[in-house]
Amino acid sequence: MVGGGPAGWAVADACGRAGLRTVVVAPGGRRVWAATFGVWADQVPLDRYRGVPATRVLAAGHEIAREYLVLDNAAVCAELWRGPAAAVDDEVVGAEFGRRGATVVLGSGRRVACAVVVDASGARRVVSGGPATGVRVEQTAYGVVVPSAAAEEIVRSGDAVLMDWGRPPTFLYAVGVSTDRVLLEETSLAARPGMSWDVLRRRLSERLGYEPEALAVERVRFPVDLPPTPPWHRGSVPFGAAAGMVHPATGYSVGDALALAPVVADAITAAMARGPAAAAAAGRAAVWSPQARAVHAMRSHGLRALLGLPPGMLSEFFGAFFALSPRLQRAYLSGREDVAGTAAAMAAVFGATPWGIRRKLLLSRDYPPG
Repeated sequence: MVGGGPAGWAVADACGRAGLRTVVVAPGGRRVWAATFGVWADQVPLDRYRGVPATRVLAAGHEIAREYLVLDNAAVCAELWRGPAAAVDDEVVGAEFGRRGATVVLGSGRRVACAVVVDASGARRVVSGGPATGVRVEQTAYGVVVPSAAAEEIVRSGDAVLMDWGRPPTFLYAVGVSTDRVLLEETSLAARPGMSWDVLRRRLSERLGYEPEALAVERVRFPVDLPPTPPWHRGSVPFGAAAGMVHPATGYSVGDALALAPVVADAITAAMARGPAAAAAAGRAAVWSPQARAVHAMRSHGLRALLGLPPGMLSEFFGAFFALSPRLQRAYLSGREDVAGTAAAMAAVFGATPWGIRRKLLLSRDYPPG
């Protein structure tokens, strides 16, 4: 397993529990994640993935009928580390693939033989072709962790504000990260190149009306337009962001990775008797079914449409989306293989927006799909 983030540890734990001897290679070995990760509570087993729940979820002026969960990283890591997967404090710098499996090359100079290599190294894609070339569309954010009492007027206890578009082109993301702390984060959903942290920090201060005294600072930058693993890829099993699993129009990926990890592990395990190459191929197929590829293509259309909208239209556009039925919202946000639901959600948003927004969407030539 290349990488010790949520995607890497989730699939490593699932492989270990399926009976495969599994090792995670990452700097620090077992290191608690520093970033904030939010998922939809219905995506994961809550007895294993504990966190700070929000039962009242707000976005673009609407209340969403779906529970949101900010992961308790220490608790989730402890749960995954209790499993059978081992950890090595090192860094994978390359891999050689053959008929009998692979040899992973570590930064320390060690060479480790294995049957299957799962690449969960994020956008670096260490053993899956390297970082994508060109200027990417990025999501960036600058956030501060403050005492809950200092943010009561922004986000109440038990609430999550996923999108406050009061100051486009960026929005405020405000969630509880513990019983007495909240994260206030100014976020640029998608831009090429991504908006700078200095600009986001200034916009956050202007939104709040003061310079917050931060207990901690979070800086976020990642591409949202990484392509899916191509069907002809051989060798590694890319997973998580390394596989292009980031939702192009929202930036979310962790919930999908946690939900899909057992499916990928089962596919690899079932095919192992046919050899390492067959096992790796089965793992890749489990990540990217034809339906998942079709949904990703439609979501990418949505991203290109968003990039064409003027900042002043973003709030109204997302207001139309979050006014959809819970079924259509869920299909677009987390239905990785729900082709019909994704298309229906996009068509419904198009039909619900005023002509000015529709015109911009039509000019993008990518929206709605069909």
